[in-house]
Amino acid sequence: MEIIRLGTWIDAPVERCFLLSLSVDLHVASALSMRDKTRTGATEQTIGEGDTLTYKGPHFGVRWQHTTLIEKLRPHSYYRDVMIAGPFQHFEHDHYFAPMDDGTRMRDEVRFLPSGGVFGRLRTRMFLRKQLKAFLTERNAMIKRLAESEDWHKYLEERIEAPAASARKEDATRRRDGNASLRGSQPVV
Repeated sequence: MEIIRLGTWIDAPVERCFLLSLSVDLHVASALSMRDKTRTGATEQTIGEGDTLTYKGPHFGVRWQHTTLIEKLRPHSYYRDVMIAGPFQHFEHDHYFAPMDDGTRMRDEVRFLPSGGVFGRLRTRMFLRKQLKAFLTERNAMIKRLAESEDWHKYLEERIEAPAASARKEDATRRRDGNASLRGSQPVV
């Protein structure tokens, strides 16, 4: 199993960094920088749990397609995407976000197994690991640049305020309905 770990410190609030990393438009822009095309199964401007993301592009003279599913999502702190179709035998990518006193720590951990037996392992050692790390480093630099400037507005508009307003609205509805909407519900972990 190959593992790539990256850490990026960002001078911006954790909510902004988290939502930028889920921005459909940002995924498309970062893929274009690597000459890839991106397609998403998201119905909103940000990717959510259960959504898919597909990258297509030429790599090492071969046209690849890599589709991931957002398997788990904990708002503003963590999400995991796993490959459901693509060139790897196994691929999962954990994204961690931690608020710090002076910004946000963003961490990536990618675990993958190449396909193709001995040739796949050789290809990974020679090219694939470096290219994947370069793609992630470039994408994280883009998130950092956008989050630390006013350009983040182009990707998120008013989405950062929406979750807080939505939570306040849900709390008011629960109080008004006498907690009737909570009966029979399961706690979210």
